Amino acid sequence: MTDSFSNLSLAPTLARAVAEMGYESMTPIQAQAIPVVLTGQDVMGAAQTGTGKTAAFSLPLLQRLLKHENPSTSPARHPVRALVLLPTRELADQVAQQIKMYAKYTQLRSAVVFGGMDMKPQTLELKKGVEVLVATPGRLLDHIEAKNAVLNQVEYVVLDEADRMLDIGFLPDLQRILSFLPKQRTTLLFSATFSPEIKRLAGSYLQNPITIEVARPNETASTVEQRFYAAQDDDKRRVIRKVLDDRGIKQAFIFVNSKLGCGRLARSLEREGLRTAALHGDKSQDERLKALEAFKKGEVDLLVCTDVAARGLDIKDVPAVFNFDVPFNAEDYVHRIGRTGRAGASGLAVTLVSPSDARLVGDIEKLIKKKLEVETLQLDTRPAGPAPEKWGERAEDRPRSRASEGRRREHDPRDALDAPHERRGGFRPAPINRDPFFQKPYEPAATDVPPSWEPSGPKTVRSSISANIKPKRKVAALFKSGE
Repeated sequence: MTDSFSNLSLAPTLARAVAEMGYESMTPIQAQAIPVVLTGQDVMGAAQTGTGKTAAFSLPLLQRLLKHENPSTSPARHPVRALVLLPTRELADQVAQQIKMYAKYTQLRSAVVFGGMDMKPQTLELKKGVEVLVATPGRLLDHIEAKNAVLNQVEYVVLDEADRMLDIGFLPDLQRILSFLPKQRTTLLFSATFSPEIKRLAGSYLQNPITIEVARPNETASTVEQRFYAAQDDDKRRVIRKVLDDRGIKQAFIFVNSKLGCGRLARSLEREGLRTAALHGDKSQDERLKALEAFKKGEVDLLVCTDVAARGLDIKDVPAVFNFDVPFNAEDYVHRIGRTGRAGASGLAVTLVSPSDARLVGDIEKLIKKKLEVETLQLDTRPAGPAPEKWGERAEDRPRSRASEGRRREHDPRDALDAPHERRGGFRPAPINRDPFFQKPYEPAATDVPPSWEPSGPKTVRSSISANIKPKRKVAALFKSGE
């Protein structure tokens, strides 16, 4: 099977665009998938992330759509023929840009729709007519309900990152979208990971699919050096700084598990003088696109992000990926480290492991079927004086344990903090109460003396009151009644 794009029977317009993009040799997934897709068969393609799955489905798809290209300006002559569905906005925007580059010498039109942006510009573009529509499920359903997108002439459906697309969260939307499509169509599923459950779900959407797996499922790229370092939560930033300095790394992804942690870490690294940007789901779409663009241009050194950036983003020559938090889902580890070492380049993936992450590391070992060694990185000794500040905390506001007071050296400069008259101002903590009465433990009374208002002696029950009626309980009176 040919492994050169020049030997592939692409149309001259597509071959010209491919040559201008510098494509020469096909990756394994491209060499196996493109000829099959050109025949019009359904495909399930699994390959390591960063191996060119986008070109594997885009080029043959455009080749088969060339029979529909025409110079007409009428929207009716440009119905949607191919639908590409993706799980994230960033990935949808990236794939749409690549398809535009492949088709720039053809008369095929393409558009992208995703959430977080105004629908009006997207609506105007759809009304002009497009052959290739790239979309995220939620925003596509919005346009379908608004009758901006008509899908009754779709011939090809592509589910990129199919394992996430068929996840429980996307499955209802996906089923609704597929109900609007013709039953006779070609369906292509591409992803870096395929579990047995995903294969069973995908089998219900495909007709006699051909499965293409160019590498062992869930295998990580051999060009990526994987290192695991033991680190306490307070030391993780110092480990990142040391690796960056020792290796001379200029740019890197840093993945965290939460949106709140993403923002805090980005601000903390920025205070240390590093050019940093945050990317997570709570950011507006405009902010997310600007952060990505700045990272691509080299205006940002560190892109701190959640798993919203773990899938499919193709940014060339990123030398390293840091997992500040071990991912909860082991498959996300494969996608995270796939942001480096792309297209055969070498890369570094560093995962910081705290003592509570043992189970998560074990899940990664089971997935990639490889024994992982957690190393200890020797950090520089901490400078004398107060410990480094935590996020948003001043050194003078941190409480100090009383148990450590006896271990202080004589004339310790920290004792000056305890002297109120030496403070220059600012917040002054309340003095500690040294009254010995409050330091004594609780001591119960020696004898159980009844309250003075309770009568002494046995209680008598009046014969005129029923035994089922309880007498009123006597309580102490605040005022004596007048006699």
